[in-house]
Amino acid sequence: MATRREPRFKLCRRLGVNICGHPKALKRLDGKKPARGGQKVSEYGLQLLEKQKIKAYYGIMERQFARYFEMAKKSADMTGAALLKALECRLDNLVYRIGFARSIRQARQIVTHGHVLVNGRKVDIPSYGVQVGDVIALKEKSRTNSVFQGNFEGLVSFNVPYIEKNKEQFSAKLAREPQRSELPIDVNEILAVELYSK
Repeated sequence: MATRREPRFKLCRRLGVNICGHPKALKRLDGKKPARGGQKVSEYGLQLLEKQKIKAYYGIMERQFARYFEMAKKSADMTGAALLKALECRLDNLVYRIGFARSIRQARQIVTHGHVLVNGRKVDIPSYGVQVGDVIALKEKSRTNSVFQGNFEGLVSFNVPYIEKNKEQFSAKLAREPQRSELPIDVNEILAVELYSK
């Protein structure tokens, strides 16, 4: 299973956005422009940059991105919005949004190690597509893990309106489909769609 292993902070500085959510990710920029910030970027370069941002936010590789794009093209919604909705509803991403993990990488590890239940059943596939109404919870044994407890109870996660949390049960439910305006990411998905539509 392919995973992204490049240095997180270096990637954040290159893309110019805090894709990993760490407060010190962009500290070394200190008002400076991101890599190639002083150079004129072509239209293709801008489109490529937005695609790279999306891949970095969700921790996916090129082949996975292409597969999600093909699915989004068949959707009744606009392609860009449908693409982001599908990525947002990945199990590893929702584990991160709920607050079981401090990063998308940690969320992916928590899922693959079998700590997560979906509707009471163990699911260890990070790309699993969560449906509206599904309940995501930690396994009973995993709830005593101090790292998971600190993450969840400390509310280091995002407060997004499409997720309903239950702190007592260490669980959360995908209450409805996310809207594009609610997604806590800084990307222009239209440019990425234009790149793939050529």
